[in-house]
Amino acid sequence: MKKTPTELLAPAGSPEALDAAIGEGADAVYLGLKDFNARMRSANFTYSQFEGALRALHRMGRKLYVTVNTVFEQREADRVYQLLKYLAALGPDAVIIQDFGIAVMAGEHFPSLKLFASTQMNVASSRGINLLSRQGFSRVILARELSLNEIRDIRSNTNVELEVFVHGALCISVSGICLFSSYLGGKSANRGMCTQACRRLYTTDTESEGYYFSPSDLQLIEQVPELVKAGVDSFKIEGRMKSAEYVGAVVSAYRLVIDNVEAGEEKLGQAIAEARSILKNDFARPKTAYLIGGYGDDSLDWLNPKQDGGTGIPLGKLLKVKGRGEESLGLIPKGAIVPSLGDSIRLHRADDTERVSHKLSFVETGRSKESWISIPEGFTPGDAVYLIQTKAMTKRYAQVIPKNLEAFRRSPGRDRAPWPGIPAGQNKSPQRGKKGDADLPAGVYAMVCRLEDLYILQSSRPAKAILPYSRKLSKQLLGSRNQGLPFAAKDIILNLDPFFPQQKEQELAEDIPALIEKGYTQFIVNNLGHFSLFRTGGGKENQKPLLVAGPWLYTFNTWAWAFILKCGAEYCVSPLENNRQNLERSIFQKDGTPQGRSPGRHQNLRSRVFITIFARPSVFRIRQDLGRVYGFEHFADNRNETFRLSPGPAGTLVYPQQPFSIVDKIPFLKEAGFGRFILDFSWGPLKKAEYRDIMDALSCGTPLPGTSRFNWKNGFFR
Repeated sequence: MKKTPTELLAPAGSPEALDAAIGEGADAVYLGLKDFNARMRSANFTYSQFEGALRALHRMGRKLYVTVNTVFEQREADRVYQLLKYLAALGPDAVIIQDFGIAVMAGEHFPSLKLFASTQMNVASSRGINLLSRQGFSRVILARELSLNEIRDIRSNTNVELEVFVHGALCISVSGICLFSSYLGGKSANRGMCTQACRRLYTTDTESEGYYFSPSDLQLIEQVPELVKAGVDSFKIEGRMKSAEYVGAVVSAYRLVIDNVEAGEEKLGQAIAEARSILKNDFARPKTAYLIGGYGDDSLDWLNPKQDGGTGIPLGKLLKVKGRGEESLGLIPKGAIVPSLGDSIRLHRADDTERVSHKLSFVETGRSKESWISIPEGFTPGDAVYLIQTKAMTKRYAQVIPKNLEAFRRSPGRDRAPWPGIPAGQNKSPQRGKKGDADLPAGVYAMVCRLEDLYILQSSRPAKAILPYSRKLSKQLLGSRNQGLPFAAKDIILNLDPFFPQQKEQELAEDIPALIEKGYTQFIVNNLGHFSLFRTGGGKENQKPLLVAGPWLYTFNTWAWAFILKCGAEYCVSPLENNRQNLERSIFQKDGTPQGRSPGRHQNLRSRVFITIFARPSVFRIRQDLGRVYGFEHFADNRNETFRLSPGPAGTLVYPQQPFSIVDKIPFLKEAGFGRFILDFSWGPLKKAEYRDIMDALSCGTPLPGTSRFNWKNGFFR
C-alpha cells in the first residue's frame, strides 16, 4: 500500500494518549509542557517525560512538536527565554507558537528551532502566510473557518507548509480572536484558560433557551482525498483534553483513509465507510464538515441549540458526594446507560472552571438503579458526568516513554532574556510632514461605525475619527457620499477587520490603493495579512500609508513590539485584554529605559501607543450570518450577564451590554507617558447623549457608572 506524503498529526495530552496515537499510526504528535500552551487544563508532560518521548519517537522515525502557543506578559519573558533555550538544546521537530515575541526570541537567539504558526495567530490568507515565511516560519496552521476552495487558492500562492484541522472540537469564534472567557473573568483563550463560556445555556429576549453557540465537532474524513489533492501537508486532530481511547480511535480512522487515497476509487470508498464506522464510537458531539464546503451557505448544521455542549453521553449530575482523595464517590441518577468498571467518564464543574477525565475504579448500582461511582476529589453535587469511553473499546498500546527516566534530568535554567533588537530606524518617534509634526497627534480618538456618526463627534471633536473598513464604507468614501463630511480624509483612520480570509484578498487589494489615492492614508491593521497590502514603493509623500498595529495583533511584550515594528507598523494599539502593570512594563519606562535594565539605545515608545479607554469589544465573531436562523437580538447567561447579537452578511459579532471603561484613568496614563486614547463606539449607531456623557466623564476624570474594568486592574487570571 503506497503511503501519501501527507502527515497525520495527533494530540498527546497525556502519556497514554501518546501511546495510542503512535500505536495507531500517527506520523507526528503535538504536546505541551507545564507552561505557555493553549491547553493548560490538560495533564501535559513533565520535562523528563518529554525528553524520554522525544528520544523514543526520533528512534521510531516519528516527529514531536511542542506547543508554546499562548501570549506572554513582560514579567514572564525570562521564563519563556529559558524554555526556548531548553527546547533548542533538545531538538524537537518544531515549536507551535502564537506570540510574535517568541518568534523574535527564537530568531535572534535560537535559530535552530523550527517555527510553526498556531491557528491562534488567525492566519487565513496567503498574504499572512508569506509574511510569516519571511519572518522564519516553515509551517502555518490555518484558521478553521476556511473553505476547500480557499485552501486551494492559498496553496497556489505559497510554498509554506500548510496544516489543517480535520477532526475534533470547534470554537464558535474565528480562530484567535475570542475575548469571551477573558471578558467574563480574566480566563483568556490566549492564555490557555478558556472556560468555554460559549457552550453555556442562554436565555434570549424572546424568552427561549438554548445552547446557541455550542458548535458540533469537526469531521472531515470524507474530504481527506480532496485535501490531499489540494496540497495540504499535515492533517491535525484536535484533542489534547481527550482520552487515549478517543485519540486511538480517531487516528486509526484517518490513518486508514490517508493510506488508501491512491488505492483506487473502490478501495478508497471502502476505507471511508469503515472509517466513518470507527468514528461513530468516539463518544464526542455530533459531527459537521463546518465551512469546508464554502462560506455563506444557508446551512448551519454545525449549530444545534438543543445540543448540550458537553462531550460523551450524559449520565446526569452528581446527586451526592462522599469520601475524600482516591476514595471519593459520587452518586449519579438512574438512566438508560449504567456505567461499568473500567469505563471512562468526564466530569464538568457546574461553573465550567474544570473538566477532568477519569477511569472508573468503583461502580455500585443499588435497587433504585442509582449508581455510586468513583470520582476525582473536589467535585461536588451539581457537577455533570459524561460517559466518554467504555472498557470494551479500550485497547492496550506499547508504551512510548521509557519506564526508567533517570537518564532524563534536564530542565530550563535561570537565564535572563536579552532585550530585543528594535529594527533600525524604528527606535525613534516617527516624524512626518514638512513641519516635523507627527501624523497622529496626542489626544482622544473616536471610532464610530457609520459616516452619519461623524457629525455627532463634532460636538466634542476628537483628534481624529476612526471608521471600520467594509466594502460598503469604501464605496461611500470613494463616491459621492464623502462630500461634505465633517472630517477630511487626512483626519480619518480606517480600521481593518481582524479576520482576513483568502476570499477577501482581492477586495482589499483593489480598495486599499484607491483609498490611499483618495487621501485615506492611515490604517489600523489587525491581521498579519494586512501588511502586504501596503508594500508599494514610491508614491507622493502625502500618500505614503501610515500603519497602526491594532489590538488584535497582540503586543503583550516588547519582543512582540519588535516584531510588528519590523512588519511596518509605526504605532500600536494595546491589546484589549492588557492591564496597566504589564503595559507599563512592556513599553519601557518614561525615560526610555527598559524596565529593570540599564539604559540602552531605545527611545521612549510610549508616545506611540494607543490605549482603548472605552469600548464594548466584540467578545467573539462567527463567519456566518446567524440572523438567518436566530430570531433574537439579546441573550443572557444564568448570572444575568447580557450580550447583543449583531449578524450581517459578512458574519456575526457578539457584544457585551456592559461596556469597558477607564476614561477616568487618563490623568494617570498621561503621567506615565501615554498620550493617545481611543473611544470605541463601533458596536452600533452612536447616540448624542451617550457621547456627551462619556466626554463629560473624561474631562472631569470621573468613573462611568455601569461599566467594567475588564482586565485593566487584575490582569489575566493566570
